[in-house]
Amino acid sequence: MDLHATAPLAGRVALVTGGGRGIGRATSLALADAGAAVAVNYRRDEAAAGEVVEAIVSGGGRAIAVQASIDDEAAHAPMVERIVAELGPISILVHNGGIASRGLPVSETTTEELLRVLAVHAVGPHALCRLVVPGMRELERGDVVMISSVAAHMLAANGAPYNMGKLALEALAHTLAKEEAAHGIHVNIVAPGLVASEMGDRLVKATTGGRAETAADLDAESPFGHVCRPSEIADVVRFLVSPQAGYLTGQRIAVDGGAHPHRA
Repeated sequence: MDLHATAPLAGRVALVTGGGRGIGRATSLALADAGAAVAVNYRRDEAAAGEVVEAIVSGGGRAIAVQASIDDEAAHAPMVERIVAELGPISILVHNGGIASRGLPVSETTTEELLRVLAVHAVGPHALCRLVVPGMRELERGDVVMISSVAAHMLAANGAPYNMGKLALEALAHTLAKEEAAHGIHVNIVAPGLVASEMGDRLVKATTGGRAETAADLDAESPFGHVCRPSEIADVVRFLVSPQAGYLTGQRIAVDGGAHPHRA
């Protein structure tokens, strides 16, 4: 018996940007476990994306690795065309790929850095939505999930490019949700706090003055006794694109253990 055929996301195709590592890896695996065929997008780490694909396929699922940098609009169409040809029409788009800014004050941040970060977090996702969303309108259901950050509401010092990029991504999501609800497309935001991933480890090492080397070193002082794991973000994404979330759109879910009060 093919267990994937009776799974809640059976028959659907997902594209996960930055799908080979961290939150993207966990999301790719979670969606595949729920029955979706998954296109694992990567920018440079082909080996990591390949490992995710191998794990999905060995478990009886369908997956391919697709290379494209999200800030390279010219690479989007060939990627999408390959996904549609090999897996089928995309009905789930998870914007997860991202980069960090250098942690400098505005007075020391170059326009070059600002544009680079905005291109990855806002301009690229806008272009990819413009390409994929029209096809979703022809399907029974479409889902777009933006992986943002609590940084978009904390707006901490020394992070203007990242803060601006994530805020722009959220603005895109809320606008798209209003535009596409009539077409059966759900658009939602997941905003993690600190996550025990490669990016989280780098952040912790840079900001704790040597007190911690990895995000997991902060488990004991974190909500519920542990720093958020990528799988906990993936579980929320899987819920948002599931039949159980059939009346949700335009929502922002902070997955931070309640650690960060929302900005008014």
